[in-house]
Amino acid sequence: MPVQLIPVQTKLVTPDDDLLEVIREYCGPLLQKGDILVAAETMVAITQGRLIRPENVKPGKCALFISQFVHQDGSLSSPFALQAVMNEEGTLRVIAAFLLSAFTRLFLRRKGDFYRLAGKQAALVDDITGTVPPFDKYIVMGPKEPEKVVAAIKERFGIEAAIIDANDLGRSQILAATEGVDQKLLLRLFKKNPAGNADQQTPLVIVRRTS
Repeated sequence: MPVQLIPVQTKLVTPDDDLLEVIREYCGPLLQKGDILVAAETMVAITQGRLIRPENVKPGKCALFISQFVHQDGSLSSPFALQAVMNEEGTLRVIAAFLLSAFTRLFLRRKGDFYRLAGKQAALVDDITGTVPPFDKYIVMGPKEPEKVVAAIKERFGIEAAIIDANDLGRSQILAATEGVDQKLLLRLFKKNPAGNADQQTPLVIVRRTS
């Protein structure tokens, strides 16, 4: 089914902004019945104030040790980001995930178990430099209660909604979506990250069926 993707440029969204008001201001005049509004997970997290200064995080011995085994491209290679995840998901859970994933990687040749087992925040956290300025000086955690966020968008604007974590590496993950969203279609559409991963400032994308 043909679809049109409409990236919506916004101002730099901060923790002082209300997400629904940002959507109203920048997307309100554009939205049509049948649209799906997709919000970038980092923008949602920022409006929730999910920002941590690294100097306010004190990595423990476990974070210092485990972070050495994370690929340098990953946010959890930073002991500060890893400790922030441990603080939220639980230190024991992250340690158990590390030990189990080491076993499955060594003996089963299976990758990715650490992120699956360590809790949602393990895959969502952005370390410093992982976000646009001025938030590149912060650790940005994943959004809280994304299911409630998309439900609020649908109730306010009468359209389907989703929150997605996408990047320029061709990876995307849907954090939450309202019932009418075709999630398989959305993942396919966002494989090329139409919102961009740099300074485009288009954290909202309208998905519209054209026929």
